[in-house]
Amino acid sequence: MNTAVVAETLSPVVHASSTRADSTTQGGAVAAAVDTKAVGKPKKPSSLRPFMMKILPPLFGVFFLIVVWEIIAAKNSGIPSPFVTWKSALDLFADPFYSNGPNDQGIGWNILASLKRVGLGFGAAALVGIPLGFMIGRFSFLSGMFNPIISLLKPVSPLAWLPIGLLVFKAADPAAIWAIFICSIWPMIINTAVGVQRVPQDYMNVARVLNLSEWKIITKILFPSVLPYMLTGVRLAIGTAWLVIVAAEMLTGGVGIGFWVWDEWNNLNVPHIIIAIVVIGVVGLILEQILVGIARAFTYEDVKS
Repeated sequence: MNTAVVAETLSPVVHASSTRADSTTQGGAVAAAVDTKAVGKPKKPSSLRPFMMKILPPLFGVFFLIVVWEIIAAKNSGIPSPFVTWKSALDLFADPFYSNGPNDQGIGWNILASLKRVGLGFGAAALVGIPLGFMIGRFSFLSGMFNPIISLLKPVSPLAWLPIGLLVFKAADPAAIWAIFICSIWPMIINTAVGVQRVPQDYMNVARVLNLSEWKIITKILFPSVLPYMLTGVRLAIGTAWLVIVAAEMLTGGVGIGFWVWDEWNNLNVPHIIIAIVVIGVVGLILEQILVGIARAFTYEDVKS
């Protein structure tokens, strides 16, 4: 009887203790789960960090260049400071398309004249160089025939061809276009030919089994495979063409950014020369980025599953 009373008395206490223990255990489990989730959950990177890492390095680079420029200008009175050059640039670009005669035109007209010459010479080189590169890469006889000629003429400076252009065309403008043509054609021929030669032999074997015509081989097999190589050659050619036109125009005269630089040197206008250097670099960068964008648009990569 006493045992029953004791058991009956302790029962609520044991039940309460058990309930508290279960609650404590569950609470601990929940807390542990919360801690585990908190630890395992990766922290989201700050949305500003990629943007800042993309913007800050170029800004620091420009700042470093300006500081070095300012130091050099402070030690050499012949070099204008960045502030003086900036003021000259504001005056220069206030009216970039003025025209006071054939030898006194704004920098805008000179840039357009140089781009026109580059476009004509570069376009002619593409029309000749890309098909020739396809044929050299496709046929071993043509490869053996043209390789010695290309190896001999490719290292020649484009400006060495300028007197030949003056002799043949009897005028400065077509001679400058000729110099652009001769310097632009080699990268296109070489890169296109290398691309054709690197087409997998299995593709050509399939074409032979299917008895495809030469036109279908070029359009359906070679052209898609060679396109990245060809665009690389085009990008190299446009950079070389823009470099050469400045030097060619210094020698031939007329309207153009090269002649404009030489004319400003004769006038001892050093701020305008520095401005022209920056403009030449910016235009060359824009041309290259345009071609890089085209190359990315037509370059197909394998998608990894």
